[in-house]
Amino acid sequence: MWWERAVVYQVYPRSFQDSDGDGLGDLPGVGRRLDYIAGLGADAVWLSPFYPSPDHDFGYDVTDFRAVDPRFGTMRDFDELLEQAHGLGFKVLMDLVPCHTSIDHPWFRERPDFYFLRDMPKPPNNWRAAFGGPAWSRDPHGRGWYLHSFFPEQPDLDWRNPEVVAAMQDVIRFWLHRGVDGFRLDALDRLMKDPELRDDPPATGPPPLPLDPDHATLEHVHSRNAPDIDRGIAGLREAAGDHLLVGEVYLPTDQLGPYLRHLDLAFCFDLYHSRFEPEALRRAIDTAVASRRLAWVLSNHDFQRLPNRVGPENVALAALLLLTLPGCAFIYQGDELGLPDGPGDEVPLDRFGRDRFRHPMPWTDDEPNGGFTSGKPWLPVARAPRGSVQAQQRDPQSLLQTYRALIALRAELTGGEIAFDDASPDGVLAYRRGDHEIVLNISDTPVPAPEGQIVLATSPVRQAHSRMLPPRTGIVVGLG
Repeated sequence: MWWERAVVYQVYPRSFQDSDGDGLGDLPGVGRRLDYIAGLGADAVWLSPFYPSPDHDFGYDVTDFRAVDPRFGTMRDFDELLEQAHGLGFKVLMDLVPCHTSIDHPWFRERPDFYFLRDMPKPPNNWRAAFGGPAWSRDPHGRGWYLHSFFPEQPDLDWRNPEVVAAMQDVIRFWLHRGVDGFRLDALDRLMKDPELRDDPPATGPPPLPLDPDHATLEHVHSRNAPDIDRGIAGLREAAGDHLLVGEVYLPTDQLGPYLRHLDLAFCFDLYHSRFEPEALRRAIDTAVASRRLAWVLSNHDFQRLPNRVGPENVALAALLLLTLPGCAFIYQGDELGLPDGPGDEVPLDRFGRDRFRHPMPWTDDEPNGGFTSGKPWLPVARAPRGSVQAQQRDPQSLLQTYRALIALRAELTGGEIAFDDASPDGVLAYRRGDHEIVLNISDTPVPAPEGQIVLATSPVRQAHSRMLPPRTGIVVGLG
C-alpha cells in the first residue's frame, strides 16, 4: 500500500497560509503552498479540521461534518485543492472527529439518543474529562446530564447506537466521494465506553503516557478503551473500504492490538513521549517495529514543539531518527524549520494552553508577518532560529535541506526491520537497515564513526581513516 513507507505532512490550516488578508490561514492558502510540500518530498498531506466550528476546541468541535467553515473557504476551494494535490502526485488525508460533536451541532438538539444523556439528580459516575474537571455537565436543554470526554462544549457520541454509526459512515462516504484518500481519526480510544457507565477506580501510579494531573487521578478502565472497541472501528472500516485509516489512539503500543484489527496505522505515542536518550528510544522503537503498523510521529498541534521537547541541539537528530525508521512518518508543519514554541496570545485562545504550539509559518524574512498574511495574524508568526522557509531554501546546510535529503534517502533504505548495534558507545543509538547503518551521537563527546561511505550527515564529519562523529550529530553510512 502507498502508505507503508510514506511521509505525511501535517498542515494546520489556520496557521499555514492566509490568502485573503483576514489573518487566518485558509484552503486557498494551502493550495498556494502545495508546491512547497511537494518539493519537500512528502507523499501525502493531512489537513487538520476545517469544518464549521465555534472554535471552543479549534475545529475539533464540529457543527457540520459535511461542510467547509467559510473562514477557510468553500467546498469548491476544497475540491480545487484536492485536484491540485493529486496533480502534484500526493494524497490528501482529512481529520475525522468521530467521538464527539460541538454542543451546537443540530444533532445535540434534535437527536438526544445520539449522545449520553442521563436525567438524574447527579452525574452517573466519577469520570473526569481529559482537560480536567468532571466529564458530565448539565444539559442546557433541561435533559439532565451529558457526557463530554473533553471540553463541555464537546458532547460525546454514543457509538453503541447503530444510528450514530450509520451517520458517521455517511460522513466518511461523503468525503471519499469527493476524492479524499483517507482519514486521521481523532481521539479514537474514546470511541466506546463501558455500557454500564461504571466508576473508574483511583489511579495506583503514574499514567503510562502524560495526562492532565486531574485526569490522571483515575485509572480510565471504563471511560475509554472499551474491551469491544474494535466493533466501533469496524464500522469506520466498513465505510472507508481500502482507504487509509490512521488512528490517534492515546495508549501505549502494547495496547493497540484491538485497534489495528481494522486500522491501517496507529500513532506511536511511546516514541513521541520517550526521553531523547538511546535506551529509552530503543525501547519504544523495539516494541513498535514488532507491530509493523505504527506511524512514527514526533510532533503535532497538541504538544510542545520539537526543539522544546528534545532540545534545539537535537532537532536534526530527531529528523534523522524519524525518517530512517521503517514505516510511515508524520511531520508537523514547521518541524523542518526547527520552529520552537511561540509565546501564544496575550489573552489565551485555547483553554488548555496549546496556542504556543500553533503559531503561523514564517515563509519569508522580508515581508510583514513572514509572508503568512497581509493582515493581522490570529497568532504572531513564529520565528525559527535558523530562519524562514526562504532563508533555509538558500542555505545548503539548513535543517530544511536536511529534511529534504532524508526524505529522498528513504527510497534507498530497504527492509521493514532494524537491527540495533549492541556495542554502541554510551550516548549513541545505532541501527542497521538493509545496506545502511544509522548512527545518532546524542552525547556531548565525539565518538568513533563506523567505516563505510557517509551518504548523509546532520553536520560535517571529518573524512579521515579514523574519523570521529561530533557530539549531537547523526550519519547514515552505506555498507555496500
